[in-house]
Amino acid sequence: MKCNVGGIDRTARIVLGIVLLIVGLAAPIDTTWRIVALVIAAIALVTATVRFCPANAILGINTCEGKGKK
Repeated sequence: MKCNVGGIDRTARIVLGIVLLIVGLAAPIDTTWRIVALVIAAIALVTATVRFCPANAILGINTCEGKGKK
């Protein structure tokens, strides 16, 4: 897999993932919304960690500084 997540995109995914993780674990929300928040948090954190996003690949988006180098 080539890198297609980098820079500000990666930072935004990490911040979003942490915020949604906190919301999913601590906020007094309905179970359905809790699961949605935790799933989106997991996706954001995993894609930021591995620096590859399948949706970016399908849409042809590449924010990696090396333009696809791993």
